[in-house]
Order: sequence, then structure tokens, then C-alpha cells
Amino acid sequence: MMKRLSVLVVASALLVSACGDSSPTPPPGGGNPAPTISSTSPANISTGAPRNVAVTAVFSAVMTPATINSTTFVLRQGAVVVVSGVSYAGATATLIPATTLAANTVYTATVTTGVRSALGTAMATERTWSFTTVNSSVTGPQAVNLGTAANFAVLAKSAISTTGAGSVTGNLGLSPAAATFITGFALTLDASNTFATSAMVTGQIRASNYAPPTPATMTTAVADMETAYTNAAGRTLPDFTELGAGNISGMNLVPGLYKWGTGVTIPSAVTLTGGANDVWIFQIAQNLTVANGTIVTLAGGAQARNIFWQVAGQATLGTTSNFKGIILSQTLISFNTGAIFTGRALAQTAVTMNATAVTNP
Repeated sequence: MMKRLSVLVVASALLVSACGDSSPTPPPGGGNPAPTISSTSPANISTGAPRNVAVTAVFSAVMTPATINSTTFVLRQGAVVVVSGVSYAGATATLIPATTLAANTVYTATVTTGVRSALGTAMATERTWSFTTVNSSVTGPQAVNLGTAANFAVLAKSAISTTGAGSVTGNLGLSPAAATFITGFALTLDASNTFATSAMVTGQIRASNYAPPTPATMTTAVADMETAYTNAAGRTLPDFTELGAGNISGMNLVPGLYKWGTGVTIPSAVTLTGGANDVWIFQIAQNLTVANGTIVTLAGGAQARNIFWQVAGQATLGTTSNFKGIILSQTLISFNTGAIFTGRALAQTAVTMNATAVTNP
């Protein structure tokens, strides 16, 4: 009898072993593992972070938003806490400093164990990482070399047109299109056949079909314009990225390199404050749109000749706007009625003006 009972017990054990245990094996640490941070931006020990950087931490789990705040997600410069706003969406926490960070400075971000997952589990250990901001001068980047394109207040490749009683102080140039594509200026060809004049232009007007050496001069100027555009677009390590999500209205901008992956709009006034030799470069991936009546004010001695607007799309200056700087556009530059412009309009397609006053800087 005892032998039969033993056989039954062994058989039952073998059956359970063969069929497996129907109860799931709990995960290590229980069914509610502690959340971790899978990635950060900027990355740890990285350099060249923009001075308006957004610091982010991506979690491995959905978190309790209320636990992610300015106490549990902190940015410091040394021992000093940087006043910041903190938000959370999806699995990402974002910290945005309230003021522009210092250049060439190490900052340390910390996420404490006070953050909790949606299931209420805290991180096992706090996460700390550091980064260094862009190494920029208070005077901004090096100026863009315009080469012989700097000899022109307006330079284009396909056409230059004007309507209304406008004026241009400085030279106009067009190439490879011929002088017939310069319209509205009532051109008078000089006896040398190398340039033309106009009652609306204080300077010379040159086109690719005028007598030598003008064709070669214009070919060089256009090539220099394209080189300058490429140089401005290729600058790296921006001081500021995506500032204002592309709307810089009402801002006071210090010298530096600014970069947007979108267009830029200026619905109202903007101020650029810096010294006479300070430089601004604005890298704009789409259009530049300046609203009607918008005024760009230069303060502290800032000079229009040191301000470079690199525009991958079209630049449009609204009616009666007052704009400053050198526009390097990959397409069209359009000045609406009564616009005032102190700078250079350098377009890789056309420039159109309507009762516009252009003055070279």
C-alpha cells in the first residue's frame, strides 16, 4: 500500500513538471519595477549646448506628473540653482531656464528620487548629468565675408523691379539676367556702356550684358554672394536655437548665432543691443516674414553692416516696416509699399520693391 502511494506521489510530481506551473514567475524586484532615465539632452559631458537650451530627461515608464517639478528636476551652475520652469509630457520631462545661460559654462542637471512612476514607484537612485554651453564671445560670431558682393546695396540673379517713388543709396547689380530684367528704374546707359544710372539710384547699376569688365565683375559678385550665404548657413554651435518658436517679436537680442529649423516672423518691434563691432547671424531654414509697421531697433551702437539674416526661403518686409541688416536670401526678397531698409538685399532669385527706401550700411 505504501509503495502504491509513493508511486502516485512521484507520478503526480512528474506530471506537474511536464505540464509546467500555471502561475507566472514575478519579474525581478516585483511587479512594479523602479523607473529609470533612458536618455537625456544635452547628453552627459557634452559641449556646445545653446545658451537657451531646453534640458530633457526621458523616462522608462509613464510618470506621475505632479512629482516632476522644480524641486525634483533641478539645474545648477556650481552650487547655484538656475531658476527654471519644469513640465512633463508623454515620458519626457523638460526644464527651461528662466534666463539665458552663460557662455562656455558647465551646468549640472539632477533628477531626484522624488519622481515617481504612474504606479507610485520612485526611482532607485537620482540621476545627474552635466554639459557645457557654447563657447561664444560677448561680441558674437565672426562676421560673414561678403567679398565683392559688399559693393552692392541690391544684388540679384533673375530680376530687380520697383514701383512707386522709391530710392536706393548704393549700387545695383544683376547677373546672369540682362539689364532688361531691371524694371521701373528708367535706366540711362553710361557712355562707357559698363553701367547705367537712374534718378532713383545714388550709385551705379550693372548687369551681365553691359560692356567688359562688367560681366566678369558681376559673375564674381554673384559667386561671392553665394559663398557668403553658404558660409552663414554653415556656422555651427549656435548660441540660441528655436528662440520664441520662430516668433522674436518684442525681444532684445544680444550678439550671437541664432538658428531656427522653421521660418521666423516679426509681428512687431525687435531690438538688437550690442557694440559697434558686435555681430549677429540669424540662420532661418524657411521664410523671414516682417509684419507691416515692424521696426528693428539697433541699440548700444550696433551696426546694420554686422547683422546677417540668412534665409533659406523668401524674405518679405511688410508695408512701412523699418528693417536693418544684410539679407542673404536663397530665393526672393520682397519689399512691400513704403518699407525702409538699411542694409544689403542679396537675393539668389529676384528683388522686388514698392516705394521702398534702401540705404547701404
